[in-house]
Amino acid sequence: MAHIGTSISDNNTQFKENYKGMLKLLERLEEVRKESLFEGDVKSIKRHQDQAKMTARKRVDALLDSDQKAIELMPFAGYGKKNVAVGASLVVFLGKIQGRYSLVCANVPSIKGGALNLSSVEKMHRVHEIALENRLPTVYLVESAGADLSQQAQVFNAGGRIFRGISQRSKQGIPSISVVFGSSTAGGAYIPGMSDYIVMVKDQSHMYLAGPPLVKMAINEETDEQDLGGATMHSTSSGVSDYLAENEEEAIDMARDIFSSFPLDGLRENEFKEPLFPADEILGCLSSEASGFFSSREVIARLVDGSEFLEFKSSYGKTLVTGFASIHGHSIGIISNEGVLWPESALKGAHFIQLCNQRKVPIIFLQNITGFMVGKNVEHQGIIKEGAKMINAVSNSEVPAITIMMGSSYGAGNYAMCGRAFAPRFLMSWPNSKLAVMGAEQLAGVLERVQRDKAEKSGIDLDEEKIEQAKQALISQVEKESDPFFVSGQLWDDGVIDPRETRSVLGTLLQVISIDENPNGNPSYGVFRM
Repeated sequence: MAHIGTSISDNNTQFKENYKGMLKLLERLEEVRKESLFEGDVKSIKRHQDQAKMTARKRVDALLDSDQKAIELMPFAGYGKKNVAVGASLVVFLGKIQGRYSLVCANVPSIKGGALNLSSVEKMHRVHEIALENRLPTVYLVESAGADLSQQAQVFNAGGRIFRGISQRSKQGIPSISVVFGSSTAGGAYIPGMSDYIVMVKDQSHMYLAGPPLVKMAINEETDEQDLGGATMHSTSSGVSDYLAENEEEAIDMARDIFSSFPLDGLRENEFKEPLFPADEILGCLSSEASGFFSSREVIARLVDGSEFLEFKSSYGKTLVTGFASIHGHSIGIISNEGVLWPESALKGAHFIQLCNQRKVPIIFLQNITGFMVGKNVEHQGIIKEGAKMINAVSNSEVPAITIMMGSSYGAGNYAMCGRAFAPRFLMSWPNSKLAVMGAEQLAGVLERVQRDKAEKSGIDLDEEKIEQAKQALISQVEKESDPFFVSGQLWDDGVIDPRETRSVLGTLLQVISIDENPNGNPSYGVFRM
């Protein structure tokens, strides 16, 4: 397989400017990461630790294999939302337990008692999707006061889907384990209640549908937390709990022991060659502005094994780069943008997706796309129907996809390049990316033009000052809503990552994903030229 060359020089002025601009964006990434590590004020954490309890992140660290690097998912959920901590009071990791890949979902009890807000619930829905698609066991580290009652109207129905999801995965043989460390009340009790395995901590954890005050109010019965739903009672009387631990450390060891009894998933570390060029150079390849052009081949050369890339149709549809490679020894197809999508680019993409399905190799989409080409010429060429073919191919592709938003991600270009609406297994963003219907200036300009045309037809004189104020307000709004951290806060991606970490992240995700072949062992269609 041919090596990809490079034209990058770290002495180049543009390289240095790009690198400096990207470092500024990475400084912001680090600032938001620090915000996401918040687990409550000093007083709340001290009160928690005085009860011989570990914080949420320490529980996760103790559970995961120490010799493996785990990936935190959706760390910026809730970013920019009122009364929601960055991370949505929930810590989620993808990593190994006893050598088996799994998802870990931990309440942050030192923030509002671990109560679940709408962002927390949406984050747990995404955990369900990932667990179901990739057949990953899930461990819930539970200490939650249930729903945040100030958001009960938003959380009630959405929360019920969490319990349904745990039950659905169990039916498919995908286990859930709950380790209950403290209070698990009302709806919060159903997370362990629906799990396949429950571990509780003696004299510390308790589960019940209604706490002592509500029991008193409802049926005038006097009781306390441990007698009503303590670990000892549930382990010896009700049978709700399967394992009784003396302390948190033993509870985590018990969860790890449960994992050691699961069959090995058959995944192994592959042999592979490192790229010929250092990952650090990616920062100099990129424009820190999402609208700036950069060569996707330079990025690919620093992501794939040995910088080896077998390009497909290199002389046709040149604004889309397609080809075969491997990352960490896993064979893949790559679809990457090199400009707007023209009719021939879309046809090339549709053809290549079929080839990946025939080979049964996952597809990596590298997005830097402002959309499909517009104008009379391309409309006459049938840009709509040609673009629809690529979107159809993405929609019905049966191999796993992983999407990296490494620049612009606008309009139907986002769809064709497997944006969130098209359900890639994982979607990660770079801190220079932008997600919107179109660029802020273009969107504001379109609306201004519509207003002017309408006024002209009606014979109305426009107030130019008000028009300009409205335009600038809209630009500001779109810029805010297309910001990568706003996007991540809405859970439209699975996290914002340092571009230099992309190869490592992809290596892990490729090892996690599994391909479900159809009964005949063949794709549902043959390759056809369009």
